Amino acid sequence: MKKLFSLFFLVTGLLLNAQIKGKITDNAGKGIPFVSVSVENTYNNTTANEVGEYEIGIKNTGNYTLIFQSIGYKTQKVNVKAQSFPHIQNVSLADDNYELKEVVVNSAENPANAIIRQAQENKKQNSEKLGRFEADFYSKGMFKVGNLPNKILGQKLEAPKGLLDSTRSGILYLSETVSHITFEQPNKLKERIIASKVSGSDNGFSFNTAMGTFYNFYDDYVEFEIPMVSPISKAAFGYYKYTFEGSTFDDQGHEINKIKVTPKRDKEPVFEGYIYIVSGSWAIYAVDFTIKGYRVQIPMLKDLQLQQNFSYNSNNGLWAKNSQTFDFKAGMLGINFNGTFTHVYSNYVFHDSFDKKTFGREVIAFEKNSNKKDSTYWNTVRPIPLTSEETRDYVKKDSLRQVWDSPKYQDSILKKRNKFHLLDVVTGYSYQAKTDTLTKKLRRFTYNGFGLPMFNTVQGWHTENGFSYTRYNKDQKGFYAGVKFNYGLAEDRLRVRGTFTPYLGKKAGSLTMNGGNEIVQFNPSNPITEYVNTAATLLFKNNFMKLYDKTFADIYYSKAPVEWLSLTAGVEYSRRKALFNNTDYVLIKNTDNYWSNDPLQPDNNFSRPFDTHYVTKASLTGRIIWPYDYMTYPDGTKIKVGGKNYPSVAFKYEKAVAANKDQYKYDYVGIYTRFQESFSNKGDFGIGVNAGKFFGADNISFADYKHFNSNPTHINMSAPNLTHFNLLPYYTESTNKSFLEIHAEHNFKGYIMNKIPVLNWLQWNLIVGYHSLLKPESKPYNEFTAGFSNIGIGSVRIFRVDYVRSFAGSQGTNGVMFGISL
Repeated sequence: MKKLFSLFFLVTGLLLNAQIKGKITDNAGKGIPFVSVSVENTYNNTTANEVGEYEIGIKNTGNYTLIFQSIGYKTQKVNVKAQSFPHIQNVSLADDNYELKEVVVNSAENPANAIIRQAQENKKQNSEKLGRFEADFYSKGMFKVGNLPNKILGQKLEAPKGLLDSTRSGILYLSETVSHITFEQPNKLKERIIASKVSGSDNGFSFNTAMGTFYNFYDDYVEFEIPMVSPISKAAFGYYKYTFEGSTFDDQGHEINKIKVTPKRDKEPVFEGYIYIVSGSWAIYAVDFTIKGYRVQIPMLKDLQLQQNFSYNSNNGLWAKNSQTFDFKAGMLGINFNGTFTHVYSNYVFHDSFDKKTFGREVIAFEKNSNKKDSTYWNTVRPIPLTSEETRDYVKKDSLRQVWDSPKYQDSILKKRNKFHLLDVVTGYSYQAKTDTLTKKLRRFTYNGFGLPMFNTVQGWHTENGFSYTRYNKDQKGFYAGVKFNYGLAEDRLRVRGTFTPYLGKKAGSLTMNGGNEIVQFNPSNPITEYVNTAATLLFKNNFMKLYDKTFADIYYSKAPVEWLSLTAGVEYSRRKALFNNTDYVLIKNTDNYWSNDPLQPDNNFSRPFDTHYVTKASLTGRIIWPYDYMTYPDGTKIKVGGKNYPSVAFKYEKAVAANKDQYKYDYVGIYTRFQESFSNKGDFGIGVNAGKFFGADNISFADYKHFNSNPTHINMSAPNLTHFNLLPYYTESTNKSFLEIHAEHNFKGYIMNKIPVLNWLQWNLIVGYHSLLKPESKPYNEFTAGFSNIGIGSVRIFRVDYVRSFAGSQGTNGVMFGISL
């Protein structure tokens, strides 16, 4: 019986492996990479690999006509008599000679412009012909690193173990995907992943799918990091110059026009290279474009070479995309890498319409066991032969993975990781018990170590330490327990906070309990960080951070009761106590005095913002989850991947239900919404609106006021800034009434700037913004901002500068904000 099964699988493999294969070379005998190969008048397509080797699946012996098509070479038809499989058919392609002849359309017009105008006039028709289809899709992607440096910015850079050669070069990532796609114009795309493979990975989920690389030049804009203007868009003549470089005829008698595409302005989101247009139908025959990194706002990208080939089917008269490749080179901080992605579209089935249920929110779905296909399967379905380098990479990494996954190796790694070093007393230490392979029970003890010492005028120099224990199993049931210790030297006070979080399982929601004593900012959003406050305090005597003492216990439970809504309910008991400055230490001495710790009276070192009191609060917060597109893993896990752009909406109701004095009781209702939208190549717009109202809160504690996020440190770390003011002093506008807060910002992403001579050389992005605060008890506060981002040199462009003009009634203030956008 065993021998019969072996024979069955052998015969099945041979049948599935029926193919015509060979090598495609030029006149000098050198392999031509990425040649498109198809069976005439079918959508049985494939692409040659990097060295010109190809394979195309054929079910039956017989006579076939293969079409070999590559940019720069003359398309060639080859009649093949396949009497047995595999059938070897080597091909040599001749250089294509485009004959430069007169194209008479309008004697006063550039012939290339006339052809482009015809392509523009017919692009809607050509696009609609291809507007609804199903097809099989194959993708192979690879990233390689070359001469990886030993150090970056003085820090040692470890090479991935076993993956690079002696020159610290090699393949970092190699993957393949086989899927079935369904498309309806303008942008509906559904993909079912049939097989997915990643070299050296034990889960094998590849993300080089059709979804993120569906570049359609019939659209006015081609979606990259910034939408790129298509050379045949309706506005193309405002961005490009065209040169007619000749025409040629393919073996089917179609005249192919070669048009050179040159940007009018270098720094705009434009392509450069060649587009090939078919006379008569004015359809796209091929594209060969270079994309510069600075044009798509990806500084680390040097350039990307994108090629597409389209094949003709005389049965339906359509030119359909059969292959797509892109090579890119990138680098940053001395690390240089490159990549190649090759895509094959085959077995098209065109439709007049689709059922309404064809497209839904699930846009990518991995079939069960799609990542478990063995080498026999891949050898039969892979349309592009592996190169010897790729084959070696699969063998090497799969062998390493077997070693890495072995219990012996895992135990040795765990033993090494658990080893205690003397320096761990300062930096921290983690001990993980051996994980049971059946229950996947994880047990980990963590010692946090000492972070960098920080400084504020209440605690002086202070630091934090802590311990935690985590335990859970494959059903995500278990718990986390942790404790943190905070000690201030000048205050001579130790504070302890504890957290307990039981893991209830995937669908049971989450529960968290906290308690202890801690020092907190009046604004719970923590608008100023410990690092920024330490620098501002010690260097400039700007002790912006205002703190109070809180002893508390709370419990919060979160769950999504329905698909479109997530809720968190909680109860907190707390005792609040005012604190005073305990130190006047400073690194750089000057005659200025520190402000007090009372945000209401900064010049009075003996005042307190509130008396010691007790309060119990209950709250309900929620977030509306709009419908979104998602991908589904075989285990049912859903991951958001995009879709329609809806505003985010969050709301909160809070009630102080008990207190030692009735004056501390109140009700509060608030709502926050944020919306961001991209306007093609004209930039990104964002707006955030926050509104709230207190009830019965005339004499509540200042700790319960609404405090607004402001930033007088002149250091801006938000990009985009839709939550913070820039020059508004901390706590001056805090309220216990009602408020409306508006933040808006538009990043032109190079638009406008890339059209201005000299300024376009800088490659900066113009950003304008508006921030407003409205309250019934005071005059409106407004800020207008204008600045630049993408500031830097070469591939390091992470800086931002904004000029700010603020108004509070007739009073105005100027300021400059400096920021880093990572």
